[in-house]
Amino acid sequence: MLVHPQFDPVALSLGPLKVHWYGLMYLLAFLQFWWLGKKRLAMRPELGVTEKGLDDLMFYGVLGVVIGGRLGQVLFYDPAYYFSHPLEIIAVWKGGMSFHGGFIGVLVAVTYWTHKHDNSWLRTVDFGVPLVPLGLMAGRIGNFINGELWGRAADPGLPWAMIFPQAGDALPRHPSQIYEALGEGLLLFIILWLYARNERPAGAVWSVFLIGYGAFRFAGEYFREPDAGIFGQSYLVSMGQWLSLPMILAGIAMLVWAYRRK
Repeated sequence: MLVHPQFDPVALSLGPLKVHWYGLMYLLAFLQFWWLGKKRLAMRPELGVTEKGLDDLMFYGVLGVVIGGRLGQVLFYDPAYYFSHPLEIIAVWKGGMSFHGGFIGVLVAVTYWTHKHDNSWLRTVDFGVPLVPLGLMAGRIGNFINGELWGRAADPGLPWAMIFPQAGDALPRHPSQIYEALGEGLLLFIILWLYARNERPAGAVWSVFLIGYGAFRFAGEYFREPDAGIFGQSYLVSMGQWLSLPMILAGIAMLVWAYRRK
């Protein structure tokens, strides 16, 4: 039976300064966004994003991810704990970032950026969403390194079933962090990058992202130990699935609208 390696969450110590693996995964996510963004500028210049605009977009996006992701974790998943321990709200180096909260934060950042640069909101999100999934993959790998967000109990005969000591038991579990890294990370990146290479109706690439992420996340939640969330813990429909359903429905509606509008 595989056992989680129990990685040291601190990747590097420089005196009092400690660099955590989780933080490095976020840095990797932002760097790949910038690198892929440069490539996408050359592929789709008609979307109206310049090199200077890309730098600004990344700056505001980082703020949206970090602030929105942390507030989403606090409000959606464990408000009672954080309101009882308010100083823990800023302890982002310990992990605990909500994708859906970060997603809302990025939408606010993009809205501000489009107003500042006088660009189309739909063209901007169509430009940006193919750059996101590999960053999500890096975040899920960070979750695995931290030994957090482990999966539900698995069949002991499953070759890759793994015991996570942090769970407080010796049950073999699904390494759901890896499932999500491959689904909402690698596979979604391949789908979006190929789809976005050619001209599409305004909003279509954005819509495919909403559908793809929502579907992969909804499926992945069946293998992940449910979070309690504001509605309590549910093994039937988890908090992550409740938050993903509106994304899927909105994505389908917007995709139909985008092609009809064309």
